[in-house]
Amino acid sequence: MTTPAFSVCVYCGSKFGNDPRFAALASEVGRWIGLHGGQLVYGGGRNGLMGIVADSTRAAGGRVVGVIPKALVEREWAHTGCDELHVVDTMHERKRMMMERADAFLTLPGGIGTFEELFEVWAWRQLGYHDKPIGILGSQGYYDRMMAFMTQVVEDGFMGEWQMDLVRTSEEPAALLRELVQSAGFNPPAHPDWL
Repeated sequence: MTTPAFSVCVYCGSKFGNDPRFAALASEVGRWIGLHGGQLVYGGGRNGLMGIVADSTRAAGGRVVGVIPKALVEREWAHTGCDELHVVDTMHERKRMMMERADAFLTLPGGIGTFEELFEVWAWRQLGYHDKPIGILGSQGYYDRMMAFMTQVVEDGFMGEWQMDLVRTSEEPAALLRELVQSAGFNPPAHPDWL
């Protein structure tokens, strides 16, 4: 396998959710990363959307790096098909390693763990701990109400508009992925199966 051109850290659920379009979205993201010579960095599980995005990346020729805490190896069923699987002691180590290994971050539908990862990397960016692009990819308006609340936070004076500008939101996987990767300084080659 060739050296990956770029690395995208994907945050997403360890469950499938109730709408099959969530799984389709995860599959599309993994396929895009793989077809464009990229590397997936993610939480190392094989269940739910996490497993789908990892399997889809591998199936499309991409490289997969999983990072999972010991306490979650059995609960999330660590994905033994990763090119690299790092088993760490704590969630803090997990998130730090994922941040360090990524060129960009993408959040898919998920639950409280996914939200926590998104908000931490968003907070780190506003504080200057990194300057890597962050994207939020919804399906059927999944993140619309959350982003409406964040707009309310700005209106209430607890955030500035510039903090909202630190994340990009979309429901179009290919367009958002290309924007994130290009913002990180990479120009992924077009692929005949997916330009």
